[in-house]
Amino acid sequence: MKIGIIREGKFPIDRRVPLSPQQCQAVQEKYPNLELIIQTSSIRCFADIEYQQLGLEVRENVSDCDILLGVKEVPVSELIPNKTYLFFSHTIKKQPYNRQLLQTILDKNIRLIDYECLTTERGSRVIGFGRYAGIVGAYHGLDAYGKRNYLYQLQPILDCVDLNQMKAELAKVKLPAIKITITGGGRVAKGVMEILDFIGITSVSPSDFLTKSYPEAVYTQLNTTDYNKTPDGSPFIEAEFFQYPEQFEGDFYKSTQVTDLLMAAAYWHPQSPVLFTTEDIQSSGFKIQAIADITCDIEGSIPCTQRTSTLTEPYYDYHPPTQQLEPPFSREENLTIMAVVQ
Repeated sequence: MKIGIIREGKFPIDRRVPLSPQQCQAVQEKYPNLELIIQTSSIRCFADIEYQQLGLEVRENVSDCDILLGVKEVPVSELIPNKTYLFFSHTIKKQPYNRQLLQTILDKNIRLIDYECLTTERGSRVIGFGRYAGIVGAYHGLDAYGKRNYLYQLQPILDCVDLNQMKAELAKVKLPAIKITITGGGRVAKGVMEILDFIGITSVSPSDFLTKSYPEAVYTQLNTTDYNKTPDGSPFIEAEFFQYPEQFEGDFYKSTQVTDLLMAAAYWHPQSPVLFTTEDIQSSGFKIQAIADITCDIEGSIPCTQRTSTLTEPYYDYHPPTQQLEPPFSREENLTIMAVVQ
């Protein structure tokens, strides 16, 4: 079998790669009959020479490979017919913006293996960017809040060569006594909490978060049971929620009245209740100033997430009265959104 490591063609550019040079070498040592071909790339976080120095073949044409391995969506024009591809297609929720990608895959008789659909026998996902999605999302959320309130400016995440440099940059963060809400309890949320704990933000319980005042910045982490409820007030059974999400109601509005910065890190099913509505945003009690929408469902659980953003331009503003998008940090009454697809 011959596997090709394709370069990332999505715009804006993505520097990630499915296998590092050392991982490629380990794969070939374990499976000597397997051949790995690396497609040339000038943007990949590992240079072509780093693969070549380990004896791996690097070339432009990978059309003779049986399997093509990438990270994010492959541009429609670059799809090779009759091949097997592995990448994150972002089509499992019927995302409209990738409809053409899925149609082209079918038209070209391509076998798509989507990382998002690979699970264990118990249903747990095998591959995900969970922790690092949370880490990068938290960095952007803190940066957005700092910029819109003229508190500090963090350098772009693309300029941080590694996690250590990113954490060094976070030393600039000096927050007033704000309240930060994190939704979700999985790997993404844990990545967010890792960053907030690192910069010394105090964690408090959801009930205290709603009712108490603090002299310093605090955060709380909400699970499904904290922001959804049964319509009749009967006990919330999580298994029933995941099976029949359309039968439940949202209960997040109370949090919007005390939260300054929201970091949305929970998986959202299209039949689940939304966190809040456009009408909620326009209400006088709505307090949120900035949202790091790490889940990034377009017009999903967060209605003001109307489009994705990019690592080079990670923020945009939402103007509540008109429900229109505007340049970031353009008006004090706007909501600032970070919606980078991780």
